Amino acid sequence: MREYIDKYIEYIRVIRNYSDYTETNYLLDLDNYEDYLKKHRMNFKNISYKDITIYNKYLKEEENLSSSSLARHLSTLRSFYNYLLNEGVVSTNPFNLISTPKKVNKLPNYMKYNEFEEMINSCDDTPLGIRNKCLLEVLLATGARIGELINIDLDDINYSSKEIKVLGKGNKERIVFLNDHAIESLKDYINNSRSLLLKNKKSNRLFINHIGGELTTRGVRDILDNIIKKSSLSIKVTPHMFRHTFATMLLNEGCDLKSVQELLGHVNLSTTQIYTHVTGDYIKNMYLHTHPRSKNTSK
Repeated sequence: MREYIDKYIEYIRVIRNYSDYTETNYLLDLDNYEDYLKKHRMNFKNISYKDITIYNKYLKEEENLSSSSLARHLSTLRSFYNYLLNEGVVSTNPFNLISTPKKVNKLPNYMKYNEFEEMINSCDDTPLGIRNKCLLEVLLATGARIGELINIDLDDINYSSKEIKVLGKGNKERIVFLNDHAIESLKDYINNSRSLLLKNKKSNRLFINHIGGELTTRGVRDILDNIIKKSSLSIKVTPHMFRHTFATMLLNEGCDLKSVQELLGHVNLSTTQIYTHVTGDYIKNMYLHTHPRSKNTSK
């Protein structure tokens, strides 16, 4: 199956001209699917409707995928099997028999600032700890997508103007900004950690994994999981949660919605507006905790 996954990824990159972000998500979905098939000793060419319903249940109950993530995952596999069908590898596309779950527009999860500080404080002074701290700082400073983060090259960083050039959805470039904490952490990582992690290998990518290769989407998720285990936190943190936190913090501090839209790289303002619901809840809670007539005075 690996051979066909590689060919399919090359197809969506070269022929369909999908963005790096979409390619990363498709590859992650297909890797997870391949792992599942290997674990259950199943052949990808002989998948039935019953097999898919069981897999669908596994994604919801065991992997805890949200409706939107599940919809994307099934869409990836439907597209992959259409490719296999056109190539004559399979005779039917069983994923055409499965309806895509409706997306639920729920409010985005975000972390509190003290939770972020707890994650930072759990990073030690080892090469990996220094890299992890830098990764956290850059995620929160820029609000970058995970696909944008792992594709940052060293020459994309401009220290004097405190900017990083990232490649977003649809291969659109945009500029994200760095604060002093992120700048300091970047310099510490590049000067004292990155070369040690490379292990004499060569790469222009900013973030390097523990064996000297380029950091992947799955690698970032594993890093965050390990950081949480070392901390005193009991929350579930995902790479995209930093993006939600970035937007929420800016709006809570008075940044206008249009500026947040530009910083996040959203094409439509309506995509950014979901964060106004989050900040509205924040303002309401502040009111209830601070207004003298909103407090419970009953005895």
